[in-house]
Amino acid sequence: MDIRQQLLAAFEVEHREHLDAIRAALAAEGPVDWQDVFRRAHSLKGAARAVDLPPVEAVSHQLEALFERISSGGRPLDREARAATHLALDRIEAYVAASAAGPATMPDDALAALNACLAPGTAAPSAPPPMEPAAAPVPPPVATAEAPAEASQPVLRVPAAAVEALTRASHGLWTALPGQSVVAGRIARLAANAGELRRRSEAARRTAGTADGGESDIAGLRRALAEIESGLGALSREAADLAQAHKAAVLSVETAARRLREESERLALVPAETVFGGLARAVRDMARADGREVEVSTRGLDLPVERAMLQALKDPVLHALRNALSHGAESPEARRHLGKPAALSILLTVEAQGGRLVLGIHDDGRGPDLSAIEATGRARGLVAPGERLDAEALLALPFEPGFSTAGAVDALSGRGMGLSVVAEVARSLHGQARLARRTPHGTSLILTLPLSAARRPVLIVEAGGTRYALPSGSSEALLRLDPAALDTVSGRPVAQVPGEGGERLTLPLGELGDLLGGRPNRPEGGTIPVIRLRGTRGRCLLAVDRLEEVRTLLVLPAPPIGNDASLVTGTVILGTDTPVLVLDPDGLIDRLGRAGPRAARPQPREQETGNGTMPEKRRSTILVVDDSITTRTLEKSILEAAGYRVIVCVDGQEALDRLRARIEPVDLVVADVEMPRLTGFGLVEALRAEEDFARLPIVLMTSRGDEEDIARGLQLGADAYLTKQKFDQRELLDTIGQLL
Repeated sequence: MDIRQQLLAAFEVEHREHLDAIRAALAAEGPVDWQDVFRRAHSLKGAARAVDLPPVEAVSHQLEALFERISSGGRPLDREARAATHLALDRIEAYVAASAAGPATMPDDALAALNACLAPGTAAPSAPPPMEPAAAPVPPPVATAEAPAEASQPVLRVPAAAVEALTRASHGLWTALPGQSVVAGRIARLAANAGELRRRSEAARRTAGTADGGESDIAGLRRALAEIESGLGALSREAADLAQAHKAAVLSVETAARRLREESERLALVPAETVFGGLARAVRDMARADGREVEVSTRGLDLPVERAMLQALKDPVLHALRNALSHGAESPEARRHLGKPAALSILLTVEAQGGRLVLGIHDDGRGPDLSAIEATGRARGLVAPGERLDAEALLALPFEPGFSTAGAVDALSGRGMGLSVVAEVARSLHGQARLARRTPHGTSLILTLPLSAARRPVLIVEAGGTRYALPSGSSEALLRLDPAALDTVSGRPVAQVPGEGGERLTLPLGELGDLLGGRPNRPEGGTIPVIRLRGTRGRCLLAVDRLEEVRTLLVLPAPPIGNDASLVTGTVILGTDTPVLVLDPDGLIDRLGRAGPRAARPQPREQETGNGTMPEKRRSTILVVDDSITTRTLEKSILEAAGYRVIVCVDGQEALDRLRARIEPVDLVVADVEMPRLTGFGLVEALRAEEDFARLPIVLMTSRGDEEDIARGLQLGADAYLTKQKFDQRELLDTIGQLL
């Protein structure tokens, strides 16, 4: 199936969702949600253009105009408007159904009915008219037996071939599982044979104990030993065969399970090309119809992304591309005067950074007109009289519904819905959208969205004694630098490294251990392992202690602790139980920019003993108490990287028992609150009741951040109360440093 067939198959389902939602909204009792109805028509028009269905696009455009007229009070939703709307919806549905079998024709009556409703003489009076009962819709030429879908019900469009492949993979696993039963039966027989040999051996031992040394007794013992030896040989051979059979059965199950996992992931993850592939052509068609020149390019469309997320983003991305074309286009003469190519350039990028999907729509057009945005914002009451907004605040205004700086409404812009749709969908996916000015010319629209759990390639590194993961796509190059080659600019270390085209790049250098509150831990005098890191906001060099490997792992959501949204985007599990944080390249670049000049590390002061030797300084010991293995491991990693000795307990009762047993001296306790057997509150209360632990520093760190919980913890005797929602490892280390 080529990309156009895939797009048409997706549109066949998508257009029904929009039509059913509009019909349901108009038929519902109470006021109509005109913003949603208008957005549906707007999205339907854009989707029709993307799959090259001009008749559907034309009818949708007039529907959009009619809905705007009604919502603004320009005309009533009377019998004529309802009839025209239902006729248009039916004609669209019939046309798309007929197009699946070959060329189709759209009757002119739908456009004629809509144009009649939009004629100047149909304007409404100043007072909104009462709602009239819905007219019976005109029957569609092609009847359907499908029930209307719920407007809020998410729909995932999956190719039938993908479902069949998943079914075959599940059958393969089911077929492989009986092999385990066969192995289990053979193990049972092996155990029975071993038991029989044991009984024979015991019988022979008893016989030997009662024998008088006669020849018959000796012969009997020899026969028994020979039988046992023969049985042991058979048992050994059977065990070897069983080991091979078990290995084959396990391999068969693992292969079937891996295939099932791959097919499941393929069902949810598809290349962005499958959804976004037709958008570049759609934009070129828009420009051609409007007499404009445009060069549209894409990057990263081979990235596998959740199918449902891509489908939700298709309309917003098309709106954003249309917006870039409409607001960024300049005349060829004006572009040449500014030293630009004659054609507007638009670039669509798709990237995965840690646990985030980053979509960018970049153009080299005229750039955002901040004065026009401010004027429109004041006219709409979004900017108060006398209020002055900075550029960032002004660039947030175009995401408001109905906001447009276009002077007229056309097929590309003017209704103010494009960026509003983008922002609405980004928020619904728990992400964000932002506009930015490009240098030297143009505009960038960036959508940043959290990705669901998926297998992605990551680079595993070690810094400060802790392992971290970085998205491999953001790691442009792995280098080793000679410390003597480093330079300093404005107090910051920089280095010259080769670029992609062979040119020399001068980039700032940051220690990953420094940025995360730890200490570098690599041999002195050797070369420095360095990553040339790229984010959406620039590049930098990241020095680490050790480069390990690139692995494709399941990237899970970031845990509550350590979840600095600007720095940590997810978690991967190494082995069976070792969690590793996935770091955000943009967050690291931002933190490096804020770090300022690197200060010399203070050296610990040591005093000589009487015999002139330096005593070994005892490291402070911290007891970490938490029932979550992920939290325990992360806290342990942070504290050990800071130079502390760490012991762990799984709940408050185990911690209390260990402290009372005095296995080792403990200088401070970091405890969760919600734990089985004995909570953190109970642990604090128990320790403060005992004289030996009355002054032991205790830090409660928990997700319970209500004022009553904080007050209770401090009243019971905790020295500090930190919440995981706002966790910053620097704050934890600073708090511990003050208490010790």
